[in-house]
Amino acid sequence: MAREILILRRLDHPNVVKLEGLVTSRMSCSLYLVFEYMEHDLAGLAASPGIKFTEPQVKCYMHQLLSGLEHCHNRGVLHRDIKGSNLLLDNSGMLKIADFGLASFFDPNHKQPMTSRVVTLWYRPPELLLGATDYGVGVDLWSAGCILAELLAGKPIMPGRTEVEQLHKIFKLCGSPSEDYWKKSKLPHATIFKPQQPYKRCIAETFKDFPPSSLPLIETLLAIDPAERQTATAALNSEFFTTPPYACEPSSLPQYPPSKEMDAKLRDEEARRLRAAGRGNGDGTKKTRTRDRAARAVPAPEANAELQANIDRRRLITHANAKSKSEKFPPPHQDGALGYPLGSSHHMDPAFDPPDPSSFSTVFPYQKGQGVATWSGPLIDPSAVGKPKRKKQQNTGILRSKDKSSSRVR
Repeated sequence: MAREILILRRLDHPNVVKLEGLVTSRMSCSLYLVFEYMEHDLAGLAASPGIKFTEPQVKCYMHQLLSGLEHCHNRGVLHRDIKGSNLLLDNSGMLKIADFGLASFFDPNHKQPMTSRVVTLWYRPPELLLGATDYGVGVDLWSAGCILAELLAGKPIMPGRTEVEQLHKIFKLCGSPSEDYWKKSKLPHATIFKPQQPYKRCIAETFKDFPPSSLPLIETLLAIDPAERQTATAALNSEFFTTPPYACEPSSLPQYPPSKEMDAKLRDEEARRLRAAGRGNGDGTKKTRTRDRAARAVPAPEANAELQANIDRRRLITHANAKSKSEKFPPPHQDGALGYPLGSSHHMDPAFDPPDPSSFSTVFPYQKGQGVATWSGPLIDPSAVGKPKRKKQQNTGILRSKDKSSSRVR
């Protein structure tokens, strides 16, 4: 979690979500990250009935995504979980890359092994599925290629249910790796997943209805060899963005009702409930076939969904050991004791004696251009501070809570 905060403070770009401040909890030992509010995410909009993106709109969204990735990569940051629900949109049409919980620093000149258990399955590149621990910007660019094809197709292009099925879908669409690639990569799972018969690449045939200028970019981003995916800068200079119709201005994008991935999930659950009720009443409601359901955009699974059982088990143990629910989940007037602006040095000095917490606002705005110091010390222990006065505050951001027993967002 400290790494996520450090990464967010290193980044400053219009297409990267801004961390506005930090809020500590007196009783539950939680730390809240406060972000600017965004009305939509790309997955929620793509799954909304009646919304079909035009080519200029797709170019607008993709240009913003690649610009944000270019900034991240130039600052030595890999996002490692690019997907529609992590691409937030506001009512002015601005796209911002969010959720850096799986992000990591990297240095192409001093490579260190990294985990392959990152990136949501549908957007995970083949080298990670094959167990690679030496990788770079190509993992984010593969995900961006999946997003581009998904926006043009109106549905996810490779919705695998397991890692084996995901690799099979990748090989069927993008072709299997060459013999030279298998030999030089020496990937841990190569002997297990190497297909007996080679697959032919068929991206151009599969996406023949896409705009012609988009196919070279998709071919590049979805290259099996990560070295052939090039960079975000090269993608921004591709003919997809330099040929008409050009990308529209963000301010000219339509204003949609607030829609997020959670809204799409709720709609799907309600539709399933109604179908089940119809079948129970014997009204002859026709069961939706699998291929019909796949014809529209659906929310993607979690990047670390395989670990969910372990996380749930750990939470059960933690809650069972708690003395009381009131200690674990304090009343509102005892929570959110202290908030610090990102530019403040108050929480960086362990010897700092904070003033009365009632003088603090829970959320502090971070002024652009303000000097940002490197966080090199622990946060102030809020238990040493007196009980805060209850104060009505305006909601100015999204609160995201992380339990110290788990790195997942609650």
